[in-house]
Amino acid sequence: MNIIPHFIRRRIAHHPNLLKIVDNVGWLFFDRVLRIGVGLIVIVWLARYLGPERFGQLNYAIAFVGLFGVLATLGLQNIVVRDVVCEPSYTEETLGSAAILQIVSGLIAYCIIVSAITLFRSDDELVRALVAIIGMSVLFRASEIAMYWFESQIQSKYTVWVHNSIFFVFSILKLAFIMHSSSVIAFAWVTMLEAFITAIILLLVMNFYGPKLVKLKVSFNRIKGLISDCWPLLLSGVAITIYMRIDQIMIGQMVNDNEVGIYNAAIRVSEVWHFVPIMLVSSAFPAILQERKHSKELFYKRLQHLYDIMVCLSLTIALPMTFFSTPIVALLFGELYEPSGKVLAIHIWAAVFVFLIFINGKWFVAEKRQILNMQRTFLGAIINIVLNTIMIPKFGIEGAAWATVIALSIAGCFFDLVQKETRKIFLMKLKAFNLIRIFNNIKYYKRNYIYWID
Repeated sequence: MNIIPHFIRRRIAHHPNLLKIVDNVGWLFFDRVLRIGVGLIVIVWLARYLGPERFGQLNYAIAFVGLFGVLATLGLQNIVVRDVVCEPSYTEETLGSAAILQIVSGLIAYCIIVSAITLFRSDDELVRALVAIIGMSVLFRASEIAMYWFESQIQSKYTVWVHNSIFFVFSILKLAFIMHSSSVIAFAWVTMLEAFITAIILLLVMNFYGPKLVKLKVSFNRIKGLISDCWPLLLSGVAITIYMRIDQIMIGQMVNDNEVGIYNAAIRVSEVWHFVPIMLVSSAFPAILQERKHSKELFYKRLQHLYDIMVCLSLTIALPMTFFSTPIVALLFGELYEPSGKVLAIHIWAAVFVFLIFINGKWFVAEKRQILNMQRTFLGAIINIVLNTIMIPKFGIEGAAWATVIALSIAGCFFDLVQKETRKIFLMKLKAFNLIRIFNNIKYYKRNYIYWID
C-alpha cells in the first residue's frame, strides 16, 4: 500500500533515498494524525467523564510510571538504530542483546515504581493501585527492538499498522467503558493490556518482515558494548523525563489531584505537536547519518536545514495557540477545565525547544558525545525541579508551565553555548531563528528540495 500521492511519487521516483524517507514520513504522519484525532476524542470524553480530580489521579499515575519507567528503555533506541545502520552484519546480535537488557531493566523498573509509590502515597490506596497496574507496562519494553529495527530500515509503516490497529481497538474499548460508567481502575487495566498486546504483535511482525526471533543472539561482549554506549543516554532519558513529567507529580504532591487534572488537560493539547520532530527527524536522520561517512560538510549543511525547518514549524504552531488557547481548551474539555487555557498559552512554547532537543539527541549519538547530552539534560532537570519548587507555591499550575519552558530553553539551547564541543550547534540553532535568512532562502529550498536528502 502506497500512502504517498502518485503525483509526488512520480516526481521523486528517480531519487530512491528521498522516496524512502518521504514514504516513511507519510506513514508516520498518517499514524500520528489518526492517533491524535481518535486519541483526542477519547481523552476529552474521558476527562469530561472522570472530572478534574479522577482525571488528575489517572494522569498522576501515568506520569509517575513514566518517571521511573524510563529506566526500562535504558536509552537504547538511538544506539541500537545507529549500530544496525552502521554494522548490519551484527544485527541479530545487537537486537538480541538489547532485548535481554530491556527484560532485566523492566523488572528492576517495576520494583522501583511499586516501592516509590508506596513511599510517596502511603495513604492513597487508589493511586497506589493505579500505579501498580499501569506500571506493568514497563515489563514489555523488550518488544521495542522491533521499533528500532524498522526505524533503522526507514520502514515505519509496519509499526504504524500495529500501533494504529491496537490503538483503534482499545480506543473503542475505553469509550465502551465510559458509556458503562466504569471506574478509574478499569482504565488503568486497559492501558496495561494495550501495552501487552502491542508488544506481542510488534515482535511477531518483526519476526515476519525482519530478523527472525529464533535467530537473535545474545553476546556478553555486545551487552557490555551497549551498556557502555547507552548509560549516558539512560541518564539523559531519566533527566528528560524528570523535566517533562516532574511538574505533574510536584503539583500532585504540593497542591492536589484536581489541579493535576486541569494542568494535564493543557499539556495534552500542547504535547500533541511533539509528533512533528519525532516524525521528521526519525525519518530523515538515518539518511543524513549516512552522509557523515562521506562528507562532514554536507552532514552539517543538511543538519542546518533540519534546524531551520524545526524552528519554522514550532513557531507556526506556538503563535496561534498562544492567542486561542482558552477557547480551544473550553471547547474541548468543558468549563471545568477553562483554567487550563492560561497554562496552554505558556506551555506551548516548550515545543520550540523540544523540536531542537530531538535533533540534538541524534547529533550527540552520531558524534558519540553522550556524556555531554547527559550533562545537558541533568542541568535541565535540576533547573526544572528548583523552579517548580519556587514557582508552584507562588503561581500554581501556571508557574509549573513557566518552569518547564525555562528549563527546556536552557537545556535545549543555551547549554550548547557554554561547551566548546557544542558551540557550533548553538550557532546553527541561532541561525535557524533568523527568519529573514530562511525567508530569503525559500526559493533555494523549493528549487533544491529533491536533493536535500538524496
